[in-house]
Amino acid sequence: MRALCWNGINDLRVETVADPGIVNPHDVILRVTMSTTCGSDLHFIDGYIPTMREGDVIGHEFMGEVVDVGRDVKKVKKGDRVVVPSFICCGNCWYCQHDLYSLCDNTNPKAELQEPLLGYPTAGIYGYTHAFGGYAGAHAQYVRVPHADTDCFLVPEGLKDEQVIFLSDAVPTGYMGADFCNIHPGDTVAVWGCGGVGLMAMKSAFLLGAGRVIGIDRFPERLRMAREKVGAETIDYSRVDSVLDMLKELTGGRGPDACIDAVGMEAHGTGAEYAYDRAKQALHLHSDRGEALRQAIRACRKGGTLSILGVYGVMDKFPIGVIMNKGLTVRTAQQHGQKYLPLLLEHVAKGQLDPSFLATHRFSLEDAPRGYEMFKKKQDGCVRAVFLPN
Repeated sequence: MRALCWNGINDLRVETVADPGIVNPHDVILRVTMSTTCGSDLHFIDGYIPTMREGDVIGHEFMGEVVDVGRDVKKVKKGDRVVVPSFICCGNCWYCQHDLYSLCDNTNPKAELQEPLLGYPTAGIYGYTHAFGGYAGAHAQYVRVPHADTDCFLVPEGLKDEQVIFLSDAVPTGYMGADFCNIHPGDTVAVWGCGGVGLMAMKSAFLLGAGRVIGIDRFPERLRMAREKVGAETIDYSRVDSVLDMLKELTGGRGPDACIDAVGMEAHGTGAEYAYDRAKQALHLHSDRGEALRQAIRACRKGGTLSILGVYGVMDKFPIGVIMNKGLTVRTAQQHGQKYLPLLLEHVAKGQLDPSFLATHRFSLEDAPRGYEMFKKKQDGCVRAVFLPN
């Protein structure tokens, strides 16, 4: 089959690789009908997350049609159209039983690569480094899905692929981030980053009862999308002296009730802190540029909630004293998609949520390297590139 492979930093190629097969009786094989780029992919493409190997098939946000089924699979059958969360979960361990799916104890066969840094291994992810299991990704014509009864969700009739594809990762990540915020009716929520996850966090905040949502970014087309597609107010941080001062002004001096970081380790910014981060990251002295996260910590009102969705590794100059002295509650995780997928599919089916506007650009699988280039450089207003592998 054809698949998009990582061959080194900023070196992506479409190659012919072996077809996947049933390995475990709980597996299914999907014919991938659509996959999409994700901002967290850029971290290992750019070399900030180690343990990639030449020839690895990438891609973790996808949907498809079941074409082969292991003998112990009960809930899906050949011909079913399904969407699959990016984290691979067994459904039976303590973490899965407590809806902490991305922390599954049983799906990362390479725990020794995570334990020195994290203490304990997390769940595996499709196409996302060997520290997360070394599973083949879904930018391919076919993909193996382990633990299919836990990880495959049937797509209701009548929904288009573009309405469903982002329920694999961007939508549940954004929804989880809003859910972490303990939103009360009328609350103000500020979201750093108007990419796919940030926009879905904004929409989810409204679904959960927020009165106001404020999106922070620098790209005019993304800020426009936040206003026109989500209904958020916006701040272009490149055009103001201080995001903190703007948020104080917009909230009568109190600050947002909750702040969501949907940016992560490659945050852009201005000023001395950003220059410091860039220099240390370039020298591999730490992995993260923390501009957005630090702004969110300082901007959140006293006693408020900080929700961190951006992917991070190792950062210094982290203002823990600000969190402690202001009494902030911090919630963070990789997405627990299996918890949220049934509700989100219901929202889409009822017309309460339509993420299809995120799919700004479509490519064949053969053109996937160009799609990632446009996505990375945000060319032509690209928010998400989707691929049609078959």
